Amino acid sequence: MKTILDISIAINKNASSEHLFGLLKNVLVQDLGIGRFVFISFDKTWQIALQEGLNENQISEINIDSIINQYDDIDVLHSSTETGTNKFEIVVPVFHNKKAFAYLLLGDLQGEKVEISPIIKHLKFIQTLANIIVVALENKRLYEEEIKQIAIKKELEMAQTMQSLLFPRRLPNNKKIEVKAYYRPHSEVSGDYYDVVQIDANRTALCVADVSGKGMSAALLMANFQAHLRAQLSISSTIEELVNKTNKRIIESANYEKFITLFLAIFDAKEQTLTFLNAGHQPALLVSENKIVELKKGCTVLGMFDELPKIESETIALPNHSKLICYTDGLTELEDENGNQLEVEGVANLIDSYQNLKEIKTRLEKRIKEAENKSAIDDDITFLVAEFLR
Repeated sequence: MKTILDISIAINKNASSEHLFGLLKNVLVQDLGIGRFVFISFDKTWQIALQEGLNENQISEINIDSIINQYDDIDVLHSSTETGTNKFEIVVPVFHNKKAFAYLLLGDLQGEKVEISPIIKHLKFIQTLANIIVVALENKRLYEEEIKQIAIKKELEMAQTMQSLLFPRRLPNNKKIEVKAYYRPHSEVSGDYYDVVQIDANRTALCVADVSGKGMSAALLMANFQAHLRAQLSISSTIEELVNKTNKRIIESANYEKFITLFLAIFDAKEQTLTFLNAGHQPALLVSENKIVELKKGCTVLGMFDELPKIESETIALPNHSKLICYTDGLTELEDENGNQLEVEGVANLIDSYQNLKEIKTRLEKRIKEAENKSAIDDDITFLVAEFLR
């Protein structure tokens, strides 16, 4: 009873695993006179946590896989030289919630045969001690993991708040241009991005981008990309120059480990033109005069090549009330009940009969909601719709 009390006091004082294993070792060696044992426990992987009476070679010969999941109660060990268990006579498994968490192998039982050794009557006591220690360590591990998860969640929530500040707080709605946007991250933070930047009195930049991958690393790269893009918009003489500089910046930041797809367009209200460049992104859709045109011209993705192999922009004259729809692949990859993806053609069909910008946004949002109700959506979804006025 004193031994159990000592271990309980140590557990209540949040003693280390080394201290608790030391108490178990004292009981086995000093109190019970067991000359040889190995304590195999599970902590992410199966490993030998404690041993007595073995040299390094004998320890390395023990085949842990030959022991685990073969014994569900105290038993005579089926020892073998091939598995390194020939130095032991008894196995004491330790279970918690019907799951094996440890195995104690006992040998050199004061020189007695297993059947007549006085240790036999103490096996349940040994098993109880080991169980108390293993359960305490498992509970401690779960508690520490919970604390870690809470900290990670708080960090992600803070990152989510910070990332939300990257998006424009107000979208243009004036006599020259009207813009609406939708953003749905898959998790707390996202690799999707959209932006609307007033370059000068006449020019407005519209951008939708997508970083490869998800999570914090994608969000950090996107934040870096956003800061660079906004700085370059006012000083780059051409859209090609801007994209080339951005490509180099992404390589510096991500070292070829991530890439960004980008659709960037600059609306000139004075000239009534749209200059765009598509860097490996989903084709934006331009709706004008009852026609839908896919905007594909540009270059490959950014962040993979030191020099972009081919890069070209295009400038289009805009009839009044032309509309632009740009989006990330989370939208085109939405699936119906048969598993068929929406794709670019499906997006075009959705917006074809709608002339009002609000109606277009509402129809796309409805399609996303339908997909959510049928199956889980495992990607970020972003789209931006704009109408150009005179």
